[in-house]
Amino acid sequence: MTTTAHDPGAPSADNPGRADIRARTLRRDRWWLAPLVNALGLATFVVYATIRSFWGSAYYVPQYHYLSPFYSPCFSASCVPGSSHFGTFLPEFPPWIPLALLSLPFLLGFRLTCYYYRKSYYRAFWMSPPACAVSEPHGKYTGETRFPLILQNAHRYFFYFAFLISLINTYDMVVAFRSDAPDGTERFGIGLGNLILLVNVIGLWLYTLSCHSCRHITGGRLKHFSKHPVRYKVWTGVSALNTRHMLFAWITIGTLILTDLYIMLVASGTISDLRIVN
Repeated sequence: MTTTAHDPGAPSADNPGRADIRARTLRRDRWWLAPLVNALGLATFVVYATIRSFWGSAYYVPQYHYLSPFYSPCFSASCVPGSSHFGTFLPEFPPWIPLALLSLPFLLGFRLTCYYYRKSYYRAFWMSPPACAVSEPHGKYTGETRFPLILQNAHRYFFYFAFLISLINTYDMVVAFRSDAPDGTERFGIGLGNLILLVNVIGLWLYTLSCHSCRHITGGRLKHFSKHPVRYKVWTGVSALNTRHMLFAWITIGTLILTDLYIMLVASGTISDLRIVN
């Protein structure tokens, strides 16, 4: 008895119009590398951010007013003196509640529902699909029409909170240019921490403003750009940023970790801040 090798390009018996491809993919490159790197990068950030959010110490440097973005804004009476730039109208928190309770859920929601991050973790963790031209292991696809994925549609609302928190982070960065002098007065100063905070804030604004929701808000509902030249110009600028949204998403993961890590090391006395001016 003789057998004939299967021709992957032969027509399918069930659908004569399509090739009968039984292999998961015909790709010969390392298509699995991108979802693997994404999974490791996202997992690293989630683990680090979770640990630091519940750490509860070494998040503020009183002398230079450095405040970690993972603890801003800090409204609880548990916050160390000086770190509450907008007052403390909340009571003391138990250790299992993060001090930035009012901001972290919205920032998490903004990142989780982000169009780029959806693509990233859908491929990295759910394999839906793991890569282009690679079949996924799921038997059916329902998209984002059912709970919990239908909540992804809340992304545009999370954007407003993220925009507000970016303003707060900007204020924290500006306040940090005041340093305490030996005589007890405050004066202008620049240290390495200021530069790190500045880079982080710039990155956060680039990521926030390059968001698809921001692009829709600025010009998504306009039918005639010629009648709205200012909004068209803003929309054009946001659209240009939007092409690099993926880049900004990964950059801000790095800057957030770097900023918090540096402040933690300075606040704990592990290292001293490198002063440039005063």
